[in-house]
Amino acid sequence: MTDTVPTLSCVTEFIVDCLHKTAPTQEIGFPLIRTPNIGKGRFNLDGVHRISQEIYDKWTIRAVPQKNDLIMAREAPAGNVAIIKSDEPHCLGQRTVHIRPNPELINPDFLTYFLLAPKQQAALLRNQIGVHVGHVNMKDIRKLPLEDLPPIEEQKKLAQIIAEYDDLIENNLRRIQLLEQSARLLYKEWFVHLRFPGHEHVKIKDGVPEGWERKELGKICALRAGISFKLKYQGQAIGDIPFIKVRDMNSSGNTIVITEANNWITSDECVELRGKPFPRGTVVFAKIGEAIKKNRVRFLNRDTLIDNNMMGAIPNQIEIDPSFLYFLLSRYDFSAIAGGAAVPFLSGNVLKQEIFLVPGKLIRRLFNEAVSPILEQITFLQIQGTKAAQARDFLLPRLMNGEIAV
Repeated sequence: MTDTVPTLSCVTEFIVDCLHKTAPTQEIGFPLIRTPNIGKGRFNLDGVHRISQEIYDKWTIRAVPQKNDLIMAREAPAGNVAIIKSDEPHCLGQRTVHIRPNPELINPDFLTYFLLAPKQQAALLRNQIGVHVGHVNMKDIRKLPLEDLPPIEEQKKLAQIIAEYDDLIENNLRRIQLLEQSARLLYKEWFVHLRFPGHEHVKIKDGVPEGWERKELGKICALRAGISFKLKYQGQAIGDIPFIKVRDMNSSGNTIVITEANNWITSDECVELRGKPFPRGTVVFAKIGEAIKKNRVRFLNRDTLIDNNMMGAIPNQIEIDPSFLYFLLSRYDFSAIAGGAAVPFLSGNVLKQEIFLVPGKLIRRLFNEAVSPILEQITFLQIQGTKAAQARDFLLPRLMNGEIAV
């Protein structure tokens, strides 16, 4: 007689399919974990929706998410799994699956990474249903075979190796958030509240400090759209020039500065495409679609191509510094001038006529000297986080299938 292969339901206390519909969201309250918030191992809570106490109480009647519970995405991105690592209350949105491991049978961290390994991901996703968006079937989740599970003490050691990479990535993201917050507070203090160095001795006329000017955006930077990215050039992981799309701005390695790309092309291919790379210091953002409403702005740290769903603002460095332009546009609501009823779009001709307050050269220089080291540190932390993620992704399948002994 052969031993029966355990399934996911055998090592968990429960597996609950969350079927909640949408609810009103707010700036403060309980974080609502939706499928886009579920990463590979950890959550991405950047811009997370939040709900009221009333909705939280209603939606957690079946089970209250707690520390060391796993949350799986049933769609978009199907199969992603993250573990709750804090005691902060969470609420689960539609198309998420709440999994509570039995810690006497399996280590929760190990189960998270085991489910993310290629073998288990293939088993989860091979029977996806749905025409436009694939859904993972609950029956397939519950019956997912868990073959060759190591002893629980070995599970803890394996999980700890991978978790150290995720801890580094999370710590870097927290440091990036603090650095960004400090730069934004400085910008707000100097250029919104007008409490810049020496402001006590500067006259204000018509709401504008002496030596400052209101200028059209087109006078301080050049606005240019990206180019069509032909399919035959897509999918290359190496090359001379990164080619980014709107979705690249969602990457954890591109929180503020674009430091990674899913597509690269060679210099020869750039010539074939008649591409004109945007230089370092360009500020990029979406110019068409729902992404405009998210007002995501990013900063280029190297020559980069962008696709035709994006636009770049190239600073005229005589008139404005790249770092100042980044923070200036980061506060701007692009959706306010978007045209199109069904599909929002930005017109470069309209955008270049928008008026912005530009400080004098001395204040711009002082601001640049203050925030440039911050942007450099953010860039370093993002690159370090990307390398940690690459190392984690390289090790994970090898640790989970026993290629590397611990």
